[in-house]
Amino acid sequence: AKDYELRQYETAKWVSTVIRGETQKEAMRQGFWKLFHYIQGKNEKEMKIDMTVPVTCLIKSGCADFKVSFFLPFEHQDAPPQPTDLDVFVEERKGAGIFVRSFGGFASPEKYAEEAEALARILRNRGQLFHEDFFYTAGYDSPFKLFNRHNEVWYFKK
Repeated sequence: AKDYELRQYETAKWVSTVIRGETQKEAMRQGFWKLFHYIQGKNEKEMKIDMTVPVTCLIKSGCADFKVSFFLPFEHQDAPPQPTDLDVFVEERKGAGIFVRSFGGFASPEKYAEEAEALARILRNRGQLFHEDFFYTAGYDSPFKLFNRHNEVWYFKK
């Protein structure tokens, strides 16, 4: 469709952390740095891992916990080094159909919420079944990139 796409993602491992009791913006900042330290060598093998995109954040309705995640590069999918920070963990996300809405610019928590609501409205109008109690934000750009920025919101298909 012109205003969203349906992607099929395969099962994959992500490195994640959950930040509790902060604003979404602060949770993203704290979570990013915890995960960045992991890929810079704060892991059992003291191994540097390439930065990947997107950086995702799980947003659950009525919940003040935010799960921030980095995709683990393909060469580390089979045996990722274990984190040494107890707040950081490797998780396997099962393959899924995901409804995606893309948008540009600098994404604020308010903009992500607005885009997620727009996507949910479109999906409901088209009779698509999806998990409405949570969505993911996905950011693809460094904060230093000023133009042609790419952001997404994701809802999982039922």
